[in-house]
Amino acid sequence: MSETDTYKTISKSSIGELFKDKNSKFIGYVYPVENEDQIKIHLDEVKKEHHSARHWCYAYQLGTEILIYRANDDGEPNNSAGMPIYGQIQSFDLTNILVIVVRYYGGTKLGVSGLINAYKTSAQLAIESSQIIENTINRKFTLKFEYKNMSKVMRILKEKQIEIDRQLLELDCLLEISVRKSNANEVFEFFSQFFGVEISEL
Repeated sequence: MSETDTYKTISKSSIGELFKDKNSKFIGYVYPVENEDQIKIHLDEVKKEHHSARHWCYAYQLGTEILIYRANDDGEPNNSAGMPIYGQIQSFDLTNILVIVVRYYGGTKLGVSGLINAYKTSAQLAIESSQIIENTINRKFTLKFEYKNMSKVMRILKEKQIEIDRQLLELDCLLEISVRKSNANEVFEFFSQFFGVEISEL
């Protein structure tokens, strides 16, 4: 992912189709997430909703250039649940995503290969039921300038299609901007040479 300045994620949470094998039922959930706090909230919600289930296995991946991931088997045999779920996240090339698969035990053991197939398929169904989107990787800068330069700065931001995340307009104006990574150096250089504007990276 580091060679490009885009990444793929999902637009909103979604639930996959029910998958059954030997009376065991598997339900996959996907969530867009940006941090581990959000992951904990979603896990707690699913465990509450499916409190009578046997297992709540999951995997997630966070970040764009530096990736953080985790796969959890939640009591299933080692690497039979979390890693097959994580494999689907990799297969669809997604990040900032949490996939949880809930299992209701049906009384018959599936064996490791049966579990791998069930968790992989449930994760795949959940991801396929969601909308995959492509976002840009951005760098954030602060622009500081006097109010009299406001119209010039605003015109440049509009021309270069730069997003303003936050603005503080007093005697000195402070703008926080997001710039697509591939354009960031050019924008930084431009404003560094722009008289009356200070630029710094957040």
